[in-house]
Amino acid sequence: MAKLTGAAIMARALKDQGVEYMFGIVGVPVEPIANEVQKVGIKFYGCRNEQTASYAAGAVGYLTGRPGAALVVSGPGVVHGLAGLSNAKENCWPMVLIGGASPVKQNAMGAFQEERQVLIATPFCKFAHAVELPERIPFYVEMAVRTSIYGRPGACYLDMPDDIILGEAEEDAVQFPTRCAEPPRMTAPEEYIQQALNLLESAQRPLVIVGKGMAWSRAEDEVRAFIERTQLPFLASPMGKGVVDDNHPLSVGAARSLALQEADVIVLMGARLNWMLHFGSVPRFNKNVRIVQLDISPESISQNLPTEVALVGDGKAIVGQMNKALEDRQWFYPKEAPWHSAIAEKSSANAKQVQTMIEDDSAPSNYFRAFRDISPWIPDDAIIISEGAKTMDIGRTQMPNKYARQRLDAGTYGAMGLGMGFVLAAAAVHPDRPIVSVSGDSAIGFSGMEMETVCRFKMPVKIIVLNNGGIGSGVAALPDNPLEALPAHLTVAARYDKMMEAFGGKGFFVTDPKDLKAALDAAMAFDGPALVNVQLHHAAGKKPQQFNWYT
Repeated sequence: MAKLTGAAIMARALKDQGVEYMFGIVGVPVEPIANEVQKVGIKFYGCRNEQTASYAAGAVGYLTGRPGAALVVSGPGVVHGLAGLSNAKENCWPMVLIGGASPVKQNAMGAFQEERQVLIATPFCKFAHAVELPERIPFYVEMAVRTSIYGRPGACYLDMPDDIILGEAEEDAVQFPTRCAEPPRMTAPEEYIQQALNLLESAQRPLVIVGKGMAWSRAEDEVRAFIERTQLPFLASPMGKGVVDDNHPLSVGAARSLALQEADVIVLMGARLNWMLHFGSVPRFNKNVRIVQLDISPESISQNLPTEVALVGDGKAIVGQMNKALEDRQWFYPKEAPWHSAIAEKSSANAKQVQTMIEDDSAPSNYFRAFRDISPWIPDDAIIISEGAKTMDIGRTQMPNKYARQRLDAGTYGAMGLGMGFVLAAAAVHPDRPIVSVSGDSAIGFSGMEMETVCRFKMPVKIIVLNNGGIGSGVAALPDNPLEALPAHLTVAARYDKMMEAFGGKGFFVTDPKDLKAALDAAMAFDGPALVNVQLHHAAGKKPQQFNWYT
């Protein structure tokens, strides 16, 4: 009987469990795994930084429903990979990080890049374990994949020592489990469904908050049917955008503050009352608000604010239950309700507040003027990646999403440097669709060398850098002595477009907003990676805010 190496067993086990994409950087001891995964048909994308690889693996899990894999070397490689592991954990995305490790026979001897990797990975994932025998690899792979997608999705870590990767096992001694089934779609008790609808019917100012949990559960058809049937106003979280079209007339995105402050009954659909929703706290929320919470995890019920009706289970299944129950009810929220009018009035007022900035053709540009050309230029079916503080925050309001799972940004963890990893993931999963990344200049600096990666893999992605020369804000000119510059200030008008050109892509540099549309069109027409570097005014910012807690 033939023998199989640990690397070959790992490759086959990942393939059997539905892993299609792997990102990483090869080296001792993991290069044999990368070679073997290519042989079984898993697509391997060699990156320039382990952080990027791990960010990409998590994004693949969100986009496909099956975990992406990241492959990193031992010691520092694993430490770098923890960035994406922790991001996937907090964003509830499935991924598997595979870390090389020093040989078992050298444990505690001071081996090359020896590190207690399972220990350091454990706080950042749902499951972490070292593989102790080659024939045990399929068992651990199935457990990692299943754990990553069952319940609240998340990250898993597998530790692969050098002598396990190169070790051998008799083929008939290796048991390969069947592919783990898709996660079960748990429903809620029917009485709870009725209680939730009763509470909604009693509301004067109801609001539905649609989170990325609904995008993960592929619940867009059910959520759209629920909104249309009930005529309830809804607010999308950053990556809940597109579950219902952002341009839907019932969207309250343009009056977010008013909606959260005044709503008396809120339905949390796959969204958590964490920092992104101000913990449900006064004065951001109505002190008497009543909550219906739909969540996959019972531990999240009543977090930060008491839940009146808890619907624990799968988003698609439970909203389907709610739609079915509505068939026996005549109720819908009236279009003439004062709540609808108040939201419309606030939305109009907020739109007028930024209109001056949108129409301002001064050079250098401001953010809103740049988005005036960027937003209509983005195709409806594009995957939008957004990164950077002001760039991302303003982009959330200015770049609408029509469909679910077409938005990738910093999300719950608020990490910087993940943009190019998301670009790689989106381009790998959707090679037939436009991939558009809008990044701040500080943000692109974290992973800018991945421009070489997208050029190497001939990914026709389009990257826009909104360049104000700083972290947050820049400066008109740096002082002669660099040590006298503020820590937040970066090179003024840095030429990121030339970086893209150096690797074989196309670059454009825009200093006058009147030239932006032509540059965007030329970038889209170019058959390959392109980067449009847009110089902004160094003090460009958001619209004025009434209170600090609005931001």
